Amino acid sequence: MKKIIYIIILTLALTHNAFSAGSSGDGDSSDKISNYNKAHNLIKSAKKYEKKDKIKKAQKNYSKAQKLLLKSNLEKPSQADTLNYLGFTTRKLGDFKKGEEYYLQGLQIDPKHKGINEYLGELYVVTNRMELAKERLEVLKDCNCEEYGELKEIIEGTKKSKY
Repeated sequence: MKKIIYIIILTLALTHNAFSAGSSGDGDSSDKISNYNKAHNLIKSAKKYEKKDKIKKAQKNYSKAQKLLLKSNLEKPSQADTLNYLGFTTRKLGDFKKGEEYYLQGLQIDPKHKGINEYLGELYVVTNRMELAKERLEVLKDCNCEEYGELKEIIEGTKKSKY
């Protein structure tokens, strides 16, 4: 059974490579993974490392993701999602002040951005600014989203933020 799965995966990979080999190379190819998407994948990986207490590996991925996000922000400035992850990676790397600046820039573009409001709220909790954290929670109260629940738990102290 493992051999069959391996053959299927190998076939899919080779087929994908055959189709992408004919791309025009103009930089807008749909097969080209953007810096933002690469960073997003690194962040997901870093979060998994954090859960396993592999902090050095997580930090390495956050650092790589941050560099890709900075490039992405130069290529396509003023994207709330990019600024959200720039704030997140910067905060995870210990620079709360710069992380907050990215979050605030993102909120200027999209004041109701769920991710930014949650993560900025977490930053406020970690930096002992509970009133500001509660303001972020208030923005999320009607979203019926997991970001609201996550931030609420952190504010109430039932869930710890890793920073």
